[in-house]
Amino acid sequence: MPLPRTRETALRQRLAELRGPGTAAKALDARALAALAANPGCKRRAILDGAGVNKTALASALGAPSAFGQSQFALTRGNAFEAKVKADGGAELLRLVHERLDRGAEPPARAQVPDLTAIGPEGRTARTALALREATGASGTWTLLDHPMLALDVAGSPAFLEPDAVVVHPDGSWTVVEIKSFPMLDGSADPSKVGAAARQAAVYVLALEEVAARLDPAPKVRHRVLLVCPKDFSNLPTASAVDIRKQRAVTARQLARLTRVQDIADTLPEGTCFAPDLPVAELTAAVESVPATYAPECLSACELAFHCRDRSRADGAVTSLGRSVRAELGGLTTVEDVLAAARGEAGDPDDPAVAALRRAAQLRAEALGVTACR
Repeated sequence: MPLPRTRETALRQRLAELRGPGTAAKALDARALAALAANPGCKRRAILDGAGVNKTALASALGAPSAFGQSQFALTRGNAFEAKVKADGGAELLRLVHERLDRGAEPPARAQVPDLTAIGPEGRTARTALALREATGASGTWTLLDHPMLALDVAGSPAFLEPDAVVVHPDGSWTVVEIKSFPMLDGSADPSKVGAAARQAAVYVLALEEVAARLDPAPKVRHRVLLVCPKDFSNLPTASAVDIRKQRAVTARQLARLTRVQDIADTLPEGTCFAPDLPVAELTAAVESVPATYAPECLSACELAFHCRDRSRADGAVTSLGRSVRAELGGLTTVEDVLAAARGEAGDPDDPAVAALRRAAQLRAEALGVTACR
């Protein structure tokens, strides 16, 4: 007698159908989850990531291959900098943690660096949980976990995440460490890059909180993470404490939405499939059946950005101009609507956005008239 078909089983089968027969799911990582949190209104990304669709292959099949990702040079430089930061048992890294986050604790003269080697991601996850439990129990000492493995439940399946480092303080609290190769100039870094790092760290904090919840008493997972970067134009490490409470809350809400990916799947036409080997016309129709929320920021975070940008421009959507512009325009959703409102051909004159557009058009006409007279 077959087992009853539960909602979770039905969802997994539906997501497998969306990927295509015999197509393995692409595992979610922290970058993908952080990108989801950065654009929570995009149903297209939510369903594709929830189903484990390989968006790189999908973009190539659609004729809009992605340039998303780090160059080999950037990866090599980042790995070299990370090795420098963690040299000598992480002495410099722990010094920065003590200086920026926990000055009241004893300086980390000696620290434990447990071996986290195990077979497979499940084994490494279990080994990391054991090391965290042991380090929390050994009060009064510093512990550095180098590339631990964490698991976070996403849409009913585990996503395995690997932060750069996790530090256990002498008081038993835990801190996530993010090591990036972009520089801090005069003590500050590119805000967009810091924001992306904060969203990524928030994913790790959520995963750590799940580990902490299984311990009694549950240790504190700090919501201030350490961001380590090269100082100015050198290769010397410097660090900054980053409060990620806002990013954590946004990411938690987005993951809760992703677990309801069944609601999005239920709206798709019967037989929808995102397998890259389908005919282009059929694949395009499948992708277009899911609404997207494109913004220029997607170019640095999503493999389908070029495809969505082309569609957004073809439709004349104002979102292609940026989220800030879209927010200022209110109910005007297309470029044609904006131009018509500015010319006085459409739009409610009492609408602040329409009034501002007409005033701007008037000022432009006056300026051009003065220039022509000169």
